[in-house]
Amino acid sequence: MDTTFLPLLIFIAAVLYASVGHAGASGYLAVMALYGIAPAEMKPAALVLNILVASIAVVQYGRVGAFSWRILLPLIVTSIPFAYLGGYLTLPAHVYKPVIGVVLLYATVYSFRRSFGAQSDEIRAVKPATLSAVGAVLGLLSGLTGVGGGIFLSPILLWRGWAQVRTISGVSAAFILVNSVAGLLGVLTKGATLPADWPIWALAAVLGGYIGATLGSKHLNNAWIQRALALVLLIAGAKMVLAI
Repeated sequence: MDTTFLPLLIFIAAVLYASVGHAGASGYLAVMALYGIAPAEMKPAALVLNILVASIAVVQYGRVGAFSWRILLPLIVTSIPFAYLGGYLTLPAHVYKPVIGVVLLYATVYSFRRSFGAQSDEIRAVKPATLSAVGAVLGLLSGLTGVGGGIFLSPILLWRGWAQVRTISGVSAAFILVNSVAGLLGVLTKGATLPADWPIWALAAVLGGYIGATLGSKHLNNAWIQRALALVLLIAGAKMVLAI
């Protein structure tokens, strides 16, 4: 299939995902699948694009103080080794994708409905051990699916009220970055290769990521961030359920 418009779709996905502190791996995977990219090349390519966009998002959200080491550190202590393990393992898609998809679709409804309610600044306390347990599970899912894990982390942090909405975006971006690096190392351990056109895709992702992260960190209010998150979750959930 002609891949002329593939960079444009990657750019659009990067803008949308980066606006909520995500890096877009689930979107990139869906686009690559649509164009018939070899499955063996999809996972490493998505992780590389994730690393680039997440790096930009971390800087942009960090500049406006939308970040929390208290939340991030317990998460990544366990997520990094499990993301590496997940990147090394290969499981049948039908084992986990439909279940994850249903969870993401539920999170879509939750995020969208919550965006129309009163925006509360109340933050609930959370124990580091709880965050570490969450990090281990999400790190493994991240490596297995070829995404950075933020698509799973953001709904949990939002649902539990463990951080403010914009801070959740900043933490998710950093979580995605470290897990994508770990997952990519696990993938490359098995000798995976990147598609020939990946530098062009990378440029599109970087441009889209910068625009999206700038919008999300400086211009969108909490309600619109949650609605954008709902759209991101809808895309990711549909991809998982439909196995595309």
